[in-house]
Amino acid sequence: MEAWRRNLYVLWGTQFLAMVGMNLVVPFLPFFIRQLGVTDPDDLSRWSGVVFAGPFFLSVIATPYWGSLGDRYGRKIMVVRALYGLALSQILMGFSQNVYQLLAFRIVQGVISGFIASALALVSTNTPKQHIGYALGFIQSASAGGMVLGPFVGGVLADLIGYREIFFLTAALCAIGGVVVIVYVREQFTPPPGGTAWTVLQNFRLMASDRRLRVVALTLIASQMSVLMIEPIFALYIESFKTDSRYMSTVAGSIFSILGFFMVISAPWWGRRNDKHGYSRNLAIALVVVGVAYAGHIIVRSLIQLAVLRAFLGFARGGVLPSLYGLTNLYAPQDRRGGMMAVASSMTILGNMVGPVAGGLIAGHFGIIASFIATSLLMVATGLMVSRKLRDGPPGAGDDPGRLQSVEVAERSP
Repeated sequence: MEAWRRNLYVLWGTQFLAMVGMNLVVPFLPFFIRQLGVTDPDDLSRWSGVVFAGPFFLSVIATPYWGSLGDRYGRKIMVVRALYGLALSQILMGFSQNVYQLLAFRIVQGVISGFIASALALVSTNTPKQHIGYALGFIQSASAGGMVLGPFVGGVLADLIGYREIFFLTAALCAIGGVVVIVYVREQFTPPPGGTAWTVLQNFRLMASDRRLRVVALTLIASQMSVLMIEPIFALYIESFKTDSRYMSTVAGSIFSILGFFMVISAPWWGRRNDKHGYSRNLAIALVVVGVAYAGHIIVRSLIQLAVLRAFLGFARGGVLPSLYGLTNLYAPQDRRGGMMAVASSMTILGNMVGPVAGGLIAGHFGIIASFIATSLLMVATGLMVSRKLRDGPPGAGDDPGRLQSVEVAERSP
């Protein structure tokens, strides 16, 4: 088997296990917080939201830092570091004695992990150019699959073995993944001359100064905002369909999982289309279709119609992130791809932070349907922007030294 394919399959399995582990805690997190002593319903709701968002607080800054180190020392070592960082943070959470400790350890998780960005950087720099679209789409399907399976398995395990034990199980999965990566992944890496590398600030400057990368960054934020504007209120939307309240959680979880299932199926398909037809065209199509699908939530009248619509939405969403990361890889200079992938990942984290706040404010002031309308308009507008502003250009267009000099004249930092 070709080395890049072996790397891809090993990283897919490792990322899938890690994402399953990270999402095992989703169903019972409020119950664990209650077990830690937060019993007032209002306090419990507030703490659940804060603790859930904990990893995002500092990972926006930390992830690009790890990406910059990956450009200097290699991306494989960053993948291994991230997996064992996740394992350590899960062990610490398992020993939490109060909600403050739990929040602190969730923040630690965000600071020392950065696994997805590291895996994307490793795949994008060790895959032949003609297969990068497929590889990025395939690796993204691991995240979607873990997000679908994790909450279901976590809910079952919480009832069978308890809350704390799940943290330790997740740590074990991450540690095993680290061993697998060490043994089976082979990286082709050439250190930068003199051991120097571009700094995090310089990578952010490049993202802001290059028109194409700037559009990619804005699209990453907008696309993730669209997801998180809807997720927190989706169960309330399900309640508007007259169904047996005894099974409301099951119905909501099942319909929500349909989206992730079809993302798993479609991400590799979109990746092959990217290799054949180009990233920017497919990205524009996917974004507009996502916008239309969100608008469709306004007119569906039954749970069956909603399930079909969510499948349609999931299939379209499977083409968004792989295309955006593919464009980041295309536009970034060869020696900065790890750092730029990490900056792109931090943009998705920023969208994850802003989305729930924006969605909650819109739904609170104008109603749930208004959130779907706002999300639909955001995605259609973003798709039109992409169709006008982005072109794939020749492969490796981001490697032009003259363009780099015009963007940034700062010296490399040791």
